[in-house]
Amino acid sequence: MSTLSRKQKQSNSHLKEVATVFFKLGCFAFGGPAAHIAMMESEIIQKRKWMTQEHFLDLIGATNLIPGPNSTEMTMHCGHERAGKSGLFVAGVSFIFPAVFITGILAYLYVEYGELPEVAPFLFGIKPAVLAIIAAAVYKLGGKAAKSYELRALGILVLLAALLGVNEVVALLSAGFAGGMYFYTKSALQQSTTKSILPIPLLLSGILTKTPVLKVFLTFLKVGAILYGSGYVLFAYLDAELVTRGWLTRTELIDAIAVGQFTPGPVLSTSTFIGYQLSGFWGAIAATAGIFLPSFIFVMILNPILPRLQGSKFFRYFLDSVNVAAVAVMLAVLIIMGKETLIDWRAIVIAALSAFFVFSKWKLNVMWLIAGGAVLGYLLLLI
Repeated sequence: MSTLSRKQKQSNSHLKEVATVFFKLGCFAFGGPAAHIAMMESEIIQKRKWMTQEHFLDLIGATNLIPGPNSTEMTMHCGHERAGKSGLFVAGVSFIFPAVFITGILAYLYVEYGELPEVAPFLFGIKPAVLAIIAAAVYKLGGKAAKSYELRALGILVLLAALLGVNEVVALLSAGFAGGMYFYTKSALQQSTTKSILPIPLLLSGILTKTPVLKVFLTFLKVGAILYGSGYVLFAYLDAELVTRGWLTRTELIDAIAVGQFTPGPVLSTSTFIGYQLSGFWGAIAATAGIFLPSFIFVMILNPILPRLQGSKFFRYFLDSVNVAAVAVMLAVLIIMGKETLIDWRAIVIAALSAFFVFSKWKLNVMWLIAGGAVLGYLLLLI
């Protein structure tokens, strides 16, 4: 067998592996970006060792600086690391597809019958299990990110800011610039360098036309290109773009956001639901393509230049600071979710059991934890 044939066979094998891993994650990824990234850390770093924890942290930090859904963009970065540019697209599509498919079915049922299926009993058990998964990721990544007492202090400040309600993007960027300037100045006292490269977010916007499906596509393209933050921020963007224009009622938008929250995968699958409401099947396709397309473009641009950016001393310090800030934000999410979730003895039991199987020597795969939590939650609610 020629060298070229072996490389092609290895490439195909890697692409298949990427597709399998991220499709599986897409089917079980409940709990929001922090939980998704925690699951990736378990699957990609602990189990498969596609990259070092340090590089994984750098990708998290860099992803937090660009618009779009962080966890979805992380799948693209990981896919690129394993299988190049093709892996980037395969990972992203594989992760997004389960959520889009499920959301599309729910959109059809909602439009046809005016109601959504009851899933609350299963979600009750998933949330406590997710807490244990996030806690494990914070513990592992925090050990790598908090490399000095200065970074630990910076992380504590970001944690406090996040708990006090400071916007996570503001907290991350502030930490990045403050840490970058501090460490750069500290280093400059020892040796003189002036190299510095700063990331600049890209902004896109669409011009609406008279074609309904094209309007849907361009509207969601604009949202995907400038969206920072959580699902609550998405709600504000969509409210401004859709409700104020009279395309949807606020009640319909709230229902759509709810679907994105209780289906696995990225919350931006909400766009599929809304697109179907606005223009049927092709509207769902247009909205989904529009909101996710910018993420593929941003990651495709960022991933190849990240190693060069890391060569800049200031950017290295900036990224180290953003990395510890990102872990602090994950910890803040864990604390907030814990306060909202652990208010019932059943939830506490599920969280404790999940923590045992995450931190003990009898580790369970995160997929089994999610499935087990869902079933246990349903059974405990029958008591």
